[in-house]
Amino acid sequence: MLRSLFIVCFGFLLQVTLINVVSAQAAEVQSGAATQSAKAKNVLFIVCDDLNTHVQPAGYSPITTPTLSGLAAQSLTFTHAFCQYPVCGPSRASMLSGLYPQSSGVLNNTDDIRRQRPGTVTLPQHFKEHGYWTGCVGKVFHSPRHEHGNVAWNEFHRFSNDELPVVTQARLAFEADNGSVEDPKNRRRWREIQKQVAAKLDAQTPPGYGPSGLQDDQHKDGKNARQVAKWLTDDAFGDKPFFIACGIQKPHVPFLAPQKYFDMYPPEKIEYTADRRNLWDSLPKSAISKRYEAFGFELGVENDALRREYMQAYHACISFIDAQLSIVVNALKDSGHWEDTIIVFTSDHGYHLGDHFLWGKVTLFDIGAKVPFIIRVPGSTQGGTKSQAMVELIDVYPTLSDLAGLPLPAHLQGRSLRPLLADPVRTGQTKFAYSVVSRGPKLGYAIRNQRWRYAKWPDGEELYHLTRDPMEKHNLAGKEHVSERLLEMREVLAQRQREAAARRNQTQSVQP
Repeated sequence: MLRSLFIVCFGFLLQVTLINVVSAQAAEVQSGAATQSAKAKNVLFIVCDDLNTHVQPAGYSPITTPTLSGLAAQSLTFTHAFCQYPVCGPSRASMLSGLYPQSSGVLNNTDDIRRQRPGTVTLPQHFKEHGYWTGCVGKVFHSPRHEHGNVAWNEFHRFSNDELPVVTQARLAFEADNGSVEDPKNRRRWREIQKQVAAKLDAQTPPGYGPSGLQDDQHKDGKNARQVAKWLTDDAFGDKPFFIACGIQKPHVPFLAPQKYFDMYPPEKIEYTADRRNLWDSLPKSAISKRYEAFGFELGVENDALRREYMQAYHACISFIDAQLSIVVNALKDSGHWEDTIIVFTSDHGYHLGDHFLWGKVTLFDIGAKVPFIIRVPGSTQGGTKSQAMVELIDVYPTLSDLAGLPLPAHLQGRSLRPLLADPVRTGQTKFAYSVVSRGPKLGYAIRNQRWRYAKWPDGEELYHLTRDPMEKHNLAGKEHVSERLLEMREVLAQRQREAAARRNQTQSVQP
């Protein structure tokens, strides 16, 4: 009897002990996971200006980008990421609000979301309101006039390039004969001379390009990178988690960079595929952006020498910004924040470099709407992985908020990419990316997935089989064998249009 009672009691005690051990182990694992999650809450958000997918992580080998390649080797790269409007202002307003352009009301570089949709809390403001120290350098919001200032940032800077050497020489010569350029009687005349002297390098139209004569740290992007490094080194954020946005201005025109980056890409070694002269015979004319005229080109006419010069300059700018990003990455590591900081690298939209005889932005071709997109989340992303899931820039806001454990504002139209981080093979929660662009008072629309892109313009349609025609040179719209596919894409586009229009006037609220 006593023996039986002893066995029962001993068994009970053993069971309790095992339960306690297992519970303790589970608590330890859970605590470790929570600690890891807590550590990975800082955010470094890097957004470039006019950068297309001519970078090594996107599969473009002619350009040397060791910093981005190194980052991608420790990150997840999305190969199908698209902006919602291929122009700086509307794209940034869309990305920073998590809204499609039709919903935000920002459809050009003049519109301001604070007027078009009052009360919308943007991405940096959301982080600041939830206890983050927020810092910004360079172009994140579109322009100083669009800058949200203290509402969004604890500290923000917009730097300028130092004076170009060609301008310095002209100024010194002018002042030797006329006195200081700051003298009221000299200002107007000097501005005219300054503009003329700097035109080949610094003009917007025609776009200037060439070696700047400056050192890296004399360029605004060199200053941007060094300011971010200083924040990290000095712990500018104190005990708070940080949200730092680094707006990289290049490769926006003018295409300026130090000489050493131009030397990396001799014009005669530039490679590109020329288009057939009659390419536009089968395409809607509304799909054309006439910016090519400012670059000095004609539609349907190849200018080999000029194209090589501009491509060399664009590529030089990319290698230049890659070198500046190395300063930021090294500072993140040296400061001890490499393993507790989420990194997102992307661009506001793509860019034509003669593709389809077009130059610049404002088109819905993939080269104009597709962007590089790299994300590193310590403890979550597996280095060197790629995902073909369809990603939109409106996904940035919900993704970063989700990863930081912040509540998601109810107005967001994007989706968190968090489920894809551990399982990149998944195709994602959305199968299509949606982009629009203005043509006068009307819009052009595009919807795309991994295999197809469909565009609707005021004067026609486009349909491309991207698997067979990745460069989008053969418009299939109107072909009988794809009639069912065309109907399907029209229906998907119409649904996105309805969703965007329905959200236009909804006010923002935050989910509990």
